[in-house]
Amino acid sequence: MQKQRVNKGVAAAAVCVLLSAAAGCGSSAAKSSDSSPAASSSSSSAPSSPGQSSDQLQTDYERMVGDVLPSVVQISTDSGLGSGVVYDSKGDIVTNAHVVGTATSFKVTQPTGGQPLTATLVGSYPAGDLAVIRVGNGGGGLRPAKFGDSTKLRVGQIVLAMGSPLGLTGTVTEGIVSALGRTVTSNDGTGGGAAITVGDAIQTSAAINNGNSGGALVDLSSEVVGIPSSAALNPELGNSAAPGIGFAIPTATATRIADQLIAAGKVTDSGRAALGVKVIGVVDNTGAAAGVGIAELEPNSAAGAAGLKVGDVITAVNGTPTPDLTTLSQVLVTLTPGQQVKVDYTASDGSKHTATVTLGTLNG
Repeated sequence: MQKQRVNKGVAAAAVCVLLSAAAGCGSSAAKSSDSSPAASSSSSSAPSSPGQSSDQLQTDYERMVGDVLPSVVQISTDSGLGSGVVYDSKGDIVTNAHVVGTATSFKVTQPTGGQPLTATLVGSYPAGDLAVIRVGNGGGGLRPAKFGDSTKLRVGQIVLAMGSPLGLTGTVTEGIVSALGRTVTSNDGTGGGAAITVGDAIQTSAAINNGNSGGALVDLSSEVVGIPSSAALNPELGNSAAPGIGFAIPTATATRIADQLIAAGKVTDSGRAALGVKVIGVVDNTGAAAGVGIAELEPNSAAGAAGLKVGDVITAVNGTPTPDLTTLSQVLVTLTPGQQVKVDYTASDGSKHTATVTLGTLNG
């Protein structure tokens, strides 16, 4: 199971927890920050709306489950399992990149049962933890879900999480939207240490457990508004479960990336800022993190165009110190392509400089 650490973030303080990206992945560290003014709250129960009877709310729950659950599948690989949401009538299924990992073929199980279907990889975008797989023969009768507009979500809205926690296909949990605009960074769960950063993430109190990753976060309109990707553990209590703290990728992001993966097998316009560098962590003489070293400049690199070179160590971006790769990733996810920012760096000769960089786009 992939584990992530949430500490004080780029823009505002966040509670220190561990996040468990529920797909049977390996252990890793990460951070999260809150870039939204919305206050965080948690609840294990979803109250009725004013004037709405409990009978009506239960009817709404049952309708939501009936509408969406048939579109939420279990995805199995040789190394683990997760969940996915049927995206279209061609058999495309949206899931997390850490669910597919390095696999290229998958078994898809529907909540209604039946023989598992065979699927193949369409494309994966690990930097944003999203992927698309496809069941052949027009999807084998799979039923697409309706994807809603996550930009209209409000803190306190009732949501249900649907997926296959612990391999229990077709499981539903309930909660609310606890906060919006979170930035969550983790490793990819493969042991390689690659960063996954989700910007503008939805925080929810709906229970998200191992296997829920890639499933559906659904509102009362029976629309998918998020793709659950991680749940929380509390390091201060021996990494025991921290109820009511889970995160989902908003559909505004998920559909943007999925459409590109389906069209081209890769992401050509992520909407996320990049420096155009491949980097490594750098420590000082005491072993403390001291910045992010440039190991390689990508073609048409934004940093390279501003005069940075291989061997330079980036120490701050847009006024925020970047002692490590995680922090750099969190800073960049809050910025936009084309934006001009100040980048502080130390050259290979030890001299300190500041460059104005016009940010590029993170693709993959």
